[in-house]
Amino acid sequence: MNRNIASVLAITAAVFAGNALADDITIDNTPFVGGKTRAEVQVELAQFKRAGTSPWSTQYNPLAKFKSTKSRADVVAEYTAARDEVAALNGEDSGSAYLAQFAGRQVSPTTTLAGQPHTAQ
Repeated sequence: MNRNIASVLAITAAVFAGNALADDITIDNTPFVGGKTRAEVQVELAQFKRAGTSPWSTQYNPLAKFKSTKSRADVVAEYTAARDEVAALNGEDSGSAYLAQFAGRQVSPTTTLAGQPHTAQ
C-alpha cells in the first residue's frame, strides 16, 4: 500500500517536473505614430536638461524648492481642530457613530467623504 502511494507520488512529481517553456515572440507590425514632431521633443529635452533636476535621479528631492504658504502655527491649529474628527473617523466603528450625529444636518464643509454631498430638498 505504501509502495503504491510512493510510486504514484514519484510519477506525479516526474510529470510536473518538466520544463516550462515561454511562448513565441509576438511581433507587432503596427507602425508607431507619435503625437509630437522631432523638433518639439528636442525642445522639451533641452528644457528638461536646463531645469537641472531629474526625477529619475537617485538624489532627486521633490521638496528641495518647496515653500509653504502657511505658518507652523496655522498648521498646528488646523491639526488640533481636526484631531477629534480624525480620531472618530478612524475609530473601531469607522466613524459611523460620529457621522450618525450629523444625520439630517449638513456635514461641516471641512469633512471630505467619498461620494457626492447629501443636499436636503
